[in-house]
Amino acid sequence: MDSTSGSADSIYVPDAVQRAAKILVVGHFAVGKTTLIGTLSEITPLRTEERMTQAGAHIDDLRGAPDKVTTTVALDFGRLTLSDELVLYLFGTPGQQRFVELWEDMARGSLGALLLVDPARLADTFPVIDLVETYGLEYAVAVNSFDPYSRHAEEELREALDLLPDTPVVYCDARDEKSSARALITLVQHLLAHVA
Repeated sequence: MDSTSGSADSIYVPDAVQRAAKILVVGHFAVGKTTLIGTLSEITPLRTEERMTQAGAHIDDLRGAPDKVTTTVALDFGRLTLSDELVLYLFGTPGQQRFVELWEDMARGSLGALLLVDPARLADTFPVIDLVETYGLEYAVAVNSFDPYSRHAEEELREALDLLPDTPVVYCDARDEKSSARALITLVQHLLAHVA
């Protein structure tokens, strides 16, 4: 994933590209969706980040992210060219419940979803799982491990999130390109297994 982010040559998709695939990056508020897309995107990602205001103080729970000062209000968008013929578009959903109306359009045409999870805030994940399942999306769970020493056992997470046995679970750090790429590859392998 050698990237020349933002260069004139990387802005446009090469003419040879024949196919595009769409993946959602989903998760609760302040779990790292914007960071993961920014880490993987070969172009400067489109971000709809706005400063958080006092008006949202009673709505946005900052317990897990006390230093957070911006939030996604529509979507994040990134691109990753996988081969001469295939490009992957990454769409990040906003994490707050007040933006769920955007999900229907974003889910349309998506192959699946990479569900980011903060193990310290598992309860916040249930509404997101409900949305993913409502829209019939296959998904993989990427546990965004901000602190590698506080890692929970996979079986504990599976039980806590009530995951199906074939739902992949992978640990990642959304700030790290290789780690984020492994999470995305896990999802793609899962999707390929379901179409085979």
